[in-house]
Amino acid sequence: METVINTTTKSDAQQKSSLYRAVWRWHFYAGIIVAPFLIILAVTGSIYLFKPQIEQVIYQDLFEVTPQGDKIPASQQIEEVKRLYPDAVISKYRPGENATRSSEVGLTVNDQSLTVFMDPYTGKSIGELNNEDRIMDKIEEFHGELMIGTIGDRIVELAACWTIVLMVTGLYLWLPRKKPNMSGVLYMRWNKGRSILARDLHVVPAFWITAGMLFLVMTGLPWSGFWGTQFQTIATNSGAGYPPSVWVGNAPVSTVTKDIAEVPWAAETLDVPVSEVQSFIPVSIDDVVQIANREGVHPSYTVFLPKEPTGVYTLSAFPPKAEDEITMHIDQYSGAVLTDYRFDHYGLIGQVVALGITLHKGTQFGLINQLASLLICLGIILVAISGFYLWLKRKPRKSMGAPKSTSIKNMKLFLVVLIGLGILFPLVGLSLIVIFLMDVLLIKRIPFLKRFLHV
Repeated sequence: METVINTTTKSDAQQKSSLYRAVWRWHFYAGIIVAPFLIILAVTGSIYLFKPQIEQVIYQDLFEVTPQGDKIPASQQIEEVKRLYPDAVISKYRPGENATRSSEVGLTVNDQSLTVFMDPYTGKSIGELNNEDRIMDKIEEFHGELMIGTIGDRIVELAACWTIVLMVTGLYLWLPRKKPNMSGVLYMRWNKGRSILARDLHVVPAFWITAGMLFLVMTGLPWSGFWGTQFQTIATNSGAGYPPSVWVGNAPVSTVTKDIAEVPWAAETLDVPVSEVQSFIPVSIDDVVQIANREGVHPSYTVFLPKEPTGVYTLSAFPPKAEDEITMHIDQYSGAVLTDYRFDHYGLIGQVVALGITLHKGTQFGLINQLASLLICLGIILVAISGFYLWLKRKPRKSMGAPKSTSIKNMKLFLVVLIGLGILFPLVGLSLIVIFLMDVLLIKRIPFLKRFLHV
């Protein structure tokens, strides 16, 4: 009986050891691949968090005006822009959210997209800015797609999804397996030598920022080109999108709002109603501004002008707080409000995503939100760099230094978790298939790679 018990205990210990090595191996390779992108996302995200303050400093001469009497009507400001740019096509108008903020007129001329900043008190131009030269837009583009378009978007999405694998495996490795002792688990050991401190600098901060890191990943994914698009489609088709009651008048056409204007996430797939041609004279932009004021639209809104006879004026606002978001379509002839879509109209998923986005961007709770997100980003950078340092310090000269691979039968539960993540995040699933094929068809058949990767 004693022999049986000892044999069983030894077998269980071996299986646990094999599972631990398997999880460590996946954590190791996921970290090597994902860490550089995590650093990029954390650095660019840290900068973008402070977009309002940074742009206020950089573009102060374009943003700030001195109040002096009543404001010039929007139509006169646009006429002045047309006089300055006779060949331009005017696309949008932004009145400015407070008395000291300039108004903006968006236009396209000579295949360039420009924003002209106007002093609403004098009706004169303050200056122009090529939209491609906006520094924070470049940071956002690098953050979201590495400035290489669709391919970059997929790389960032894949890195974000694999970060979840990294966190799941990291939490398993973090769990204490010996007697309860919180040193090196919940707090660092400062006087146990450099090796212990280096390990704790990776493990302990990683635990404390895990929830925040997961939040940033999950609130960033709705913007991604593949997962985000599929998620948005499911949310809309499941009834968690907009209700039909938000529009009146003629039935919407097949055009969706994101095709004609920049609008909040929950309104991107909102169908666009059509203007009923009642006369040859559309309502003026001044009337649209009055409607916006009457309907209590958040002052940060932008008016997108109709591009065709049946088109509509579209108002959208990206305020600091998700609760103030709005997307509104206005008949260009009658001035009737055809769509008034606000946060309260969103389905549950739409509201959750909207709140997630403003929290992700650091605007929902102002400076406190920015500082909290900054701490998470700095923690991500610390964890990534400390993990890379640990690898370099422990890496043998002739191999990657990864734990030795183990048989599939010893990691069944972990495989179930991986498959589940692969289903939830299709790009992870696709990459798992690629890794498996590389392992079977390439790595295990080339002696050098087999030794180097410790297969």
